[in-house]
Amino acid sequence: MTLCRDVAPVESPHPAPGDTWTMIAGAQQRESSALPLAPSPAAAELDRVRSAVTCALTEFLDDQRETLAAMDDSLVPVADEVRALADGGKRLRPLFAYWGWRGARREGAEDDAAVLRAVAALEFVHASALVHDDVMDGALTRRGRPATHVGFAAQHGHHRLTGDGASFGVGAAILVGDLSLVWSDELLRRSGISPAALTRAREVWDTMRTEVTAGQYLDLLRAAGGLPGAQGALTVARYKSAGYTVQRPLQLGAAIAGAGAQVTDAYSAIGLPLGEAFQLRDDVLGVFGDPAVTGKSADDDLREGKQTLLIALAEEAADAGGRRLLARMLGNPDAGPADFDALRRLIESTGARAMVEQRIAQRTELARTAIAEAPVAEDARAALDALAVAATTRTA
Repeated sequence: MTLCRDVAPVESPHPAPGDTWTMIAGAQQRESSALPLAPSPAAAELDRVRSAVTCALTEFLDDQRETLAAMDDSLVPVADEVRALADGGKRLRPLFAYWGWRGARREGAEDDAAVLRAVAALEFVHASALVHDDVMDGALTRRGRPATHVGFAAQHGHHRLTGDGASFGVGAAILVGDLSLVWSDELLRRSGISPAALTRAREVWDTMRTEVTAGQYLDLLRAAGGLPGAQGALTVARYKSAGYTVQRPLQLGAAIAGAGAQVTDAYSAIGLPLGEAFQLRDDVLGVFGDPAVTGKSADDDLREGKQTLLIALAEEAADAGGRRLLARMLGNPDAGPADFDALRRLIESTGARAMVEQRIAQRTELARTAIAEAPVAEDARAALDALAVAATTRTA
């Protein structure tokens, strides 16, 4: 088992006004600075938390791989797939949860390393959602590699197994997603936080997992013609992604800290608009992002027919020809690059992209105002503000 050395938190002052840090592809850079500068204490803390989460996941997955291998060697690819899903990523959910705890913690009540292990469990919830979402969307890639169901279908062919390879891949992916969700519970339980903190955390944890599963269904329903229009897109965004990305992780940290209603409500005021802005940024990147940075084709969301706010607004503003183009090409597996470029031009020309960008900016500003007013420790306020910028200005 890999051993991770506990690293003490950096007790640091609030960064100077205007010293906002953005995280792009895992690195921090100071805004509007042309020269490389030494990282601020706030940036160093974000890196520390991200590294500690990765280490907690590695330790846990090393143990689980041994357990599955002892059952049968053929289970090793399952463990390795969960590891691949958990590798990389921005660690935003654990970061929000950790700083939700730091903002309201009582000195000595919980061990920092135990809290880091507890919030790392959020990455398994995220992995589960990604796998199941890719199955439902028929996505081909995820983070620059084949989507889980595609990878297992390829293994079926490589090993010359019997039956339908695509069905095997889908079945395997569903189980990988289920296993990730099981392991999220196990890592939270084994994290080492106190029994009282674990009991408090469970209420938020259960609500979060119910919401994200319900959100996946709402997404499926919208793809089939239910929940129409812009409001339908925002409803799906809230429950499928926004809540479990920011609001519930913040409240999970508050629950571990034993915070009262004032902090919990403040975290909702931060989390709901910021989570929405995060998801809307994801939607924009899904259509206009650089594949070399995002790790997926910019055509995938259009090929899969994702009914995002971008699409809803474009449909509302388009003329008859534009609506025909959307009806004919959005979600059409036979459409080609030229067709998707035409859809992108339509989204731009109708003003849909500009309207979504404006909403991202408005919701981000609302969240940052709530952060400034929240009854939390100053180091947490600085970190949460940096995370707000990172979540909504990212390029991947």
